[in-house]
Amino acid sequence: MKISLENKIAFVSAGGDGMGRSTALLLHDLGAKVITCDIDKAALKSLPIEIRSYDCDIAEPSHVDAMFDDFIDEGIDILVNNAGIGGPTKPIEQVSNDEWRATMGVCIDSQFYCTRRVVPVFKSQQAGVIINMISAAGILGFPNRSPYVAAKWAVSGLVKTLAMELGPHNIRVNGIVPGNVSGDRMERVIQAHAHAENLDPETVRQQYAIGTSMQCYVEPEEISQLIAYLCSDYAKHISGQIVGVDGNTETLYPR
Repeated sequence: MKISLENKIAFVSAGGDGMGRSTALLLHDLGAKVITCDIDKAALKSLPIEIRSYDCDIAEPSHVDAMFDDFIDEGIDILVNNAGIGGPTKPIEQVSNDEWRATMGVCIDSQFYCTRRVVPVFKSQQAGVIINMISAAGILGFPNRSPYVAAKWAVSGLVKTLAMELGPHNIRVNGIVPGNVSGDRMERVIQAHAHAENLDPETVRQQYAIGTSMQCYVEPEEISQLIAYLCSDYAKHISGQIVGVDGNTETLYPR
C-alpha cells in the first residue's frame, strides 16, 4: 500500500512543532501542497520553503479569516485542526476567566473558525477531509484540568455532528486521540502536574505511562502517519470515528 496525496492541498494548524510539524512534513512528502500557521515564527522558518506558512494567532477569528482569504481561492482538500494548549492545572475555583477563554479559544474555537472557511469549498467540490485533534481528555475526565477537558469533549461532539452534517456532501470528518506524545508539550504538562501535587516529575511521568494499557508514550510521527492514512483514498468511507493512538488510555489520573 502506497499513500499518495499528489494534487491535494492541505492546511495544518500549529505546524511549527510536535504533531503539527510532523504532519505538515509527512503530507508534504506524500505530494500534498501544505499550508500551515503558528505563533512561533522561528519554528515556521525552519520548515521547508515549499510549505507555505503564516504567523497567525489561531484563536483570533480576524487573523484566521485574513489568512484563509490569502489562499482559499487556490483550493483546499484537507483540513487538520491540530492547534491546542494545555491550559491551567488547578482546581476549577482557581481558574480565571482569561485562562478559561484562552484554552477554549485555541482548543475548540480555532477548529470552528477554520472549519467554517473550508466547508463551502468542500461542498462545492463534493469532497474534503477534516481531521480534528482531540485528546484522551476528550473521552475521559481529568481532575484539575477542567478548561482543557471541556474543550476536548466539545471537539469530540463536533466530530460526531459534522460527520453527520457533512457526510451527504462526501466530506469526511474524524477525530484522533493522541496518547502521551513525547515532546516539549507533554513535558510542560508533566511539570505542571508535578508542581500542582508536589510530586517528583519522574513520578508523574511514570504515572502517565502506566495509565495506558501498553504503558507507553507515543511519537509524533505515529499521529501523522494515521492522519496521512485518513486523508488518503484508502479511508474514503471512514468518517465520524474517534481513533486513539495511545496504547489504550485507561485513566489520565493514576491514583
